[in-house]
Amino acid sequence: MELIPIIGTLAALCSTLSFAPQAWKIIRQRDTSAISARMYMLTVGGFCCWFLYGLLQGDWPLIVTNFICLLLSAFILTMKLLPWRQRDAVAEKIAPAEGE
Repeated sequence: MELIPIIGTLAALCSTLSFAPQAWKIIRQRDTSAISARMYMLTVGGFCCWFLYGLLQGDWPLIVTNFICLLLSAFILTMKLLPWRQRDAVAEKIAPAEGE
């Protein structure tokens, strides 16, 4: 296998997987106080642009990777912007709190 596709695949995996721990932490702890809404607004905007760019180019690796990153970062941003009770309700549906 050539080096360039390997590097591209590793970059895509790292970028995509990087949001999963943060999303899972929010679900478990139901706390978004340490998250910057502005940063995630920019991140979501960037992934929207990369996703659209990939669509226009017909570049499936860009499309798939950035769509997954868009979904995960948009979930984190949504959880940040939701009022506490709604955020807790969403997290509860995904992963019920222990002891309940």
